Amino acid sequence: MTLFPRLTAFTVATLIAITPLATLAGEGHDHGEAPAASSGPALPRFAATSENFELIGVLNGRDLTLWLDHAADNSPVEGANLELEIGGVKVEVEQHEAGEFEAELAEEPEEGEVAIKAKVGVGQRTELLSGDLDIHLDEQAEESASGVSWGTYGAWGAGGLVLLALLGLAMRRTRVAPRHS
Repeated sequence: MTLFPRLTAFTVATLIAITPLATLAGEGHDHGEAPAASSGPALPRFAATSENFELIGVLNGRDLTLWLDHAADNSPVEGANLELEIGGVKVEVEQHEAGEFEAELAEEPEEGEVAIKAKVGVGQRTELLSGDLDIHLDEQAEESASGVSWGTYGAWGAGGLVLLALLGLAMRRTRVAPRHS
């Protein structure tokens, strides 16, 4: 057996083995600090959009965090005034940074869909946005309970089996045949 097929089998096996590692970024090569992984159920959220603005809200118990961005480029809206109504009840909103707001609800909303209405004012422009906050606690808990899907485990397992098969094939071909004198 020549050297070329051995090197080809070894190269293919090595590439398959290191491909998953290529997706991991080392220090200085990542895209900033990764968000903390959620260990509990996914939090209820909503999106309300218009031609100019996008309002995203995430509810954690009675605490509602809101992000207001320009629809065109997803940049935070500076100098915005935000009025919010949840399920027909006006909610006081406090701005923390450009495009970031927080509100505390008087009580946690019940399970189901809750209508959200927002009035956004920036300079002379005023727009009304609406959306629905969808609260289904049982479904959200099931979706995020595992953290990693079975598909991910299956992909890693299949990759491992392919690697083992290629290594076995490479080792089988590298055995030296007995010489006849």
